[in-house]
Amino acid sequence: MNWHEYVAETGEIPAWPYPLEYGNEKVIESDVLVIGGGVAGCRAAIAALKRGATVAVADRGFSKRSGEGGAGVDHWHGAVTNPCSKITPERYSEAAMETTQGYTNGLARYIIGKEGYDTLLEVEQMGVQIRDEDDEFKGSIFRDDETKLMFAYDLENKHCLRIYGYNIKPAVDKEMRRLGADVYDRVCITSLLTEGGRQGARVIGATGVSDRTGLFYIFKARAVVVSSGRTVRLWSFAPEYTESQSMCNINQTAMGHTIGWRAGAELIMMEQVVPHRLSGMGYAPYSTGNNNNTYQGAPTVDKNGKEVHYATAFGELVYDEKDIFMPSEEGSFVIGHGIALDHGQMPKYKITVTDPKLGEKLRSGEYEQPFYTDFTLLSEQSRRLIFGMMLSNEGKCRVPVYKTLTAWGYDPDQDMLQYPVADYGPQGLIDSSWAGAGQTPAKWKMGGGGFLTDWRLMTSLPGLFAAGCGPLPSQGCHGESHTAGRYAGRQAAVFALKHEAVEPDPEQIAKEKARVLGPVQRGGDVSWKEMNAAVARLMQDYCGDYKTEYTLDMGIRRMKDLMETEGERMYASNPHELARAIESLSLAELGIAYMQAAKARKASCPVLGFFRNDYPDSPEEWHCFVAVCQKDGEVQSRKVPCDYYLQEPYSPVLEENYRKYAELD
Repeated sequence: MNWHEYVAETGEIPAWPYPLEYGNEKVIESDVLVIGGGVAGCRAAIAALKRGATVAVADRGFSKRSGEGGAGVDHWHGAVTNPCSKITPERYSEAAMETTQGYTNGLARYIIGKEGYDTLLEVEQMGVQIRDEDDEFKGSIFRDDETKLMFAYDLENKHCLRIYGYNIKPAVDKEMRRLGADVYDRVCITSLLTEGGRQGARVIGATGVSDRTGLFYIFKARAVVVSSGRTVRLWSFAPEYTESQSMCNINQTAMGHTIGWRAGAELIMMEQVVPHRLSGMGYAPYSTGNNNNTYQGAPTVDKNGKEVHYATAFGELVYDEKDIFMPSEEGSFVIGHGIALDHGQMPKYKITVTDPKLGEKLRSGEYEQPFYTDFTLLSEQSRRLIFGMMLSNEGKCRVPVYKTLTAWGYDPDQDMLQYPVADYGPQGLIDSSWAGAGQTPAKWKMGGGGFLTDWRLMTSLPGLFAAGCGPLPSQGCHGESHTAGRYAGRQAAVFALKHEAVEPDPEQIAKEKARVLGPVQRGGDVSWKEMNAAVARLMQDYCGDYKTEYTLDMGIRRMKDLMETEGERMYASNPHELARAIESLSLAELGIAYMQAAKARKASCPVLGFFRNDYPDSPEEWHCFVAVCQKDGEVQSRKVPCDYYLQEPYSPVLEENYRKYAELD
């Protein structure tokens, strides 16, 4: 019986089904605490356990399927050491830096290049299929018949793999639990504990609250890994939109960023604000016609059956299926989709796209809308690969799209999928129709940025490590999150086993507990939804596309006012609402961090999509990361070279740094 059936039958609203434990405490002790149980968090826990550390994992959801990778994956990026690859880890890292003019995580890219394929092989041992084991696609241009590996995007260099990853999250979750991780699901982490309760000191644990019982958790640890996702709900808030309409988790709050900011960690690239393409306002991913990402290579036709061809990144039309999966420039390689390298990406690294003159040809009458994906133009083998193997394994696609369309009678052997009707301009929105591009309000944004780390993926706070999409700025997507989590967990275990435990400051815990329980103890008249909506509106108004010192200062003042007025009047009727109220306050603090970062960069930066009306130029002295943090409550900032990880005290050689810091023994 669901909620609506219960109310209709009984005429009553169900009572809260869990015991209420407001004020009660539970202390958890471990060598390593992992915050966030997505794929990065699970892999961090597994790696730490294998190094002999005890591990506790605190997850906001249910770790079996939580996180952005919880629903599965069909592509694995960064497998550059697989036996068929022509790309080296050095080239992978250097290309990422080149295509973004340095505004990415070149350090993490190298680590991912070195360990990405090994990380995938471990997943295979956990029961995830990564090869065409049944020879279904034998002879395909996408398959290597010796290894049975299958490739995407770049058939010349073969560094991105197609995998059967629908069950990947349950597999890593099962392995994490089998090895002995102490997992706490549905816990909202509220703060980091630091030595002596001081900002900028070593991290020795965290606090949290159960969104089922209200129980207050005190996690004591020798090292902490933050793998808690990215910023989504800060500029946009529409809780009635369903998750099925977006590839990402539209409820992410980047709580890890906020607790790091409060603890005094340095954050970089926080001034980057990008359009919110995956907002939940589009269609269920791949439920409509498209020829992008998972559907790369799918043919497009207009209403009369006239084919729309792919083109290289330089605008040259391609007609052969294999050429769709070749580099746009000889001697280069295709980086691929979805790994946080879209900003400013150089054409020579881009995948083929829809004919860039489509809009012009549409208006001249050469083509007529609507457009369709016509799988019948493919060979049976390629058709099964895209609509069958790829679609049924990609996140949020197996059940809501693949199984639903099939159950309703859709047959790719004879049927077509219609594209959304749109005005196709020079950028070819047809490529992004699966993401709902063009349907999201202009002021809805997503924040970039994350922790500044060293070669151990340790932040500026001793004992605090970062992993995954979000905590590591511009780190990448699914496979890269696995790899970074695996690396950070190993590092955290080594740190924990070398350092003695430190008892948390009782005053720090008491203050945080009082703050957290405020909404259920004092009452009020402002709901968490009202607070979140107000935070998002403030960010839209004061931290949008164009900024000035004055408007940013005004935004910071108004956000602080909001926290001190309506924030103090927030109420929570149950533990679920309590956790959401804490998230809303966290988002307000995070909004201030973003505005402080925007203030700190006294220049515009087109690559980051960052523009200031009072500093419209982009002088060379500002071609750097801007690190921001808090110390004794005061905001501090400094410039950091984009290639800081190749400067003193590090070696200028990537491999030398990796060998020195990777803890391979």
